[in-house]
Amino acid sequence: MRLLSFNIQYGFGADGVYDLTRAAQVIAAADIACLQEVDRHWSRSGFDDQPARLEALLPDRYTVFGPGFDMDASRIEGGRVVNRRRQFGPMIVSRWKILWSRLHLLPLAAMIEPINTQTCALEACIAAPCGPLRVVSVHLAHVGVAERLAQIAALRAALPTVGPWSGTDDEPARNWTEGQDEPPCPAPMLWMGDFNCEPGSAEYRAIVGETPYHPGARYRGAMVDAAAGLGLHSHEKIIAGALRRRQLDHIFLDAALAPRLTRVWTETDCPASDHFPLWAVIDL
Repeated sequence: MRLLSFNIQYGFGADGVYDLTRAAQVIAAADIACLQEVDRHWSRSGFDDQPARLEALLPDRYTVFGPGFDMDASRIEGGRVVNRRRQFGPMIVSRWKILWSRLHLLPLAAMIEPINTQTCALEACIAAPCGPLRVVSVHLAHVGVAERLAQIAALRAALPTVGPWSGTDDEPARNWTEGQDEPPCPAPMLWMGDFNCEPGSAEYRAIVGETPYHPGARYRGAMVDAAAGLGLHSHEKIIAGALRRRQLDHIFLDAALAPRLTRVWTETDCPASDHFPLWAVIDL
């Protein structure tokens, strides 16, 4: 199973050119893709509905989009209101059905400068051939360490052990369950996305459960970094006039899934974004 974590930078490539088809070509090679920075109705991307465009470009895939950022983009046409929302957030694209999904808004710190926007995590359960698989497309704040630590703690607390509903339907006339069984919610998870932190950082240690005071010790509930020790650069950008290469995108696996990991790499020759696609293969 080919997994992809990819911040598509709202369709703008490393060359500054807007071309969503390049991102779609990358995504097409994945079985499950967790995307970040997907736009809907922004002037910078020609007011495109990018989730709809990606669905059209990938007609054999299942998708779900979860905007954390949502603003008015309505307009008046012919005397009537055309309702549109200017949105920004993560998306999940899958070769197999997405059984359910839910959106988790992450803590947002008030800023004076620079701009700080609402971020979120999109959770989904996918009907993989091996059985239901739980994945989370994550985008943490870019501004500061304290905010990201708060977001990681909030995300852990917000990931329950049940799906979007549980129990027995006591109002069958209203058909809450549509005749379906209680939705699966497997405990093992994959977290994939733009975490805006590098290996060894406080945020990274919080996710993988490391303690700086007792080398080798790990807390329960820790995730495993798929690319641990590989030194993969996943982000390349000109900052203050200098090219900076950093490892901000990660694929974290539950310890139960880690033994099935067979390969991890970044696609460093991909021009579709200023983030390199981060790939992993797991044997399920």
